[in-house]
Amino acid sequence: MKDILVLYYSLHGSVKQLAQHLAHGVESVDGMRARVRTVPKVMSESDAPAKLVPDAGAPFATARDLQECIGVAVGSPTRFGNMAAAMKHFWDGTSGLWLNGDLSGKPACVFTSTASLHGGQETTLMTMMMPLLHHGMIIVGLPYSNPELNQTRSGGTPYGASHWAGPDGREPVTEEERKLAFALGRRLAQTAARLSP
Repeated sequence: MKDILVLYYSLHGSVKQLAQHLAHGVESVDGMRARVRTVPKVMSESDAPAKLVPDAGAPFATARDLQECIGVAVGSPTRFGNMAAAMKHFWDGTSGLWLNGDLSGKPACVFTSTASLHGGQETTLMTMMMPLLHHGMIIVGLPYSNPELNQTRSGGTPYGASHWAGPDGREPVTEEERKLAFALGRRLAQTAARLSP
C-alpha cells in the first residue's frame, strides 16, 4: 500500500467532512491508502500553549508524513481569502523539506470551505497552492469532465474541492460537493500511482 497524505485544518467540521470524502476517493484506487492528519490551532501569546497531541480525531501531521506519502491533499477553511493561520504555520515550518527537495515531483491538490458563497473559495485554493509550488509539487485540479462542476450551486471549482458552509457553518455538504471531493481524492491517487516509481 502507498499512502496519500490528506492534511487538513477544520474549526467547525466542514473541512474535516471534505477531507473524509477526499480520503474515500483516495482509497477507491487499488493499492492506495489515505493517511489523514490535521494541524494544531495557532494560539495567541495570551493563550495556553497548544497540545502536542489532539484530544480526538486525526493525529497532528509531521514532516515525516510529508516525506513518506507519495501525494498530498491540503485543506483549510477560508480566512479573508487565504488559508487559516494554523495551516500556514505548518507550511512555514517545512523549509528543511524544501532545502532537501523532499516534496519535489509529488502530486498535490487543495480543498476549502467558506462561510459566504463568494467569501474566497477560489483565492484560498490558489493561495494554498503557493507553498506547494515552491516545494516543486505538481498541482492536480478538477476537470470539467466532472459534471458536478456545472451543476453545483454552492461549492466546487476546477482549482479544487470546496464547500459553502453558510454564515453559521451549518450548511451540510451537498451531493455535488461530496462527489467532487471524492473525485479529487481519486484523481490525486491515480496521478500519484502513475508518478510513483
